Amino acid sequence: MLIREAVADDWPRIWPFWHRIVAAGETYTWGPDTSEEAARALWMAPAKRVYVVEDDDQAVVASAYLTPNYGGPAAGIANAGFMVDPDRGGRGYGRALAEHVLAAAEAAGYRGMVFNAVVETNPAVKLWTSFGFTILGTVPEAYDHPRHGRVGLHIMYKAL
Repeated sequence: MLIREAVADDWPRIWPFWHRIVAAGETYTWGPDTSEEAARALWMAPAKRVYVVEDDDQAVVASAYLTPNYGGPAAGIANAGFMVDPDRGGRGYGRALAEHVLAAAEAAGYRGMVFNAVVETNPAVKLWTSFGFTILGTVPEAYDHPRHGRVGLHIMYKAL
């Protein structure tokens, strides 16, 4: 696998799994009907460093972004978003991408990383805790999950 910074031409290869994941309504707080134009603006914003994972056949199978979570004096705290093509899950792409982005955040001088809204039923909670993220708190019943009903949103943090 190859992890590299994304270029504009990668978006058409990210969009199909981005759309599938967000439309499922189980893990992200973006609207399931988010348009491709809005999705591209969210994920590929100029202020974000965006990464992709290519498999051995050069297919884009995962993507992540890294950005400051806050501005001004708090800009040393990062935020990131991660997506792995659901058809490619369980092959280590997410873990490898997480390691890469955490290292990039630290190299960029970030002092910590925060996730503002991790759906408590998201299997990625286990991945993040394995990397040393802690749950600072949970906003109860904040997310209307299509299968589980109202569930909480975790705020997770890791010092870098």
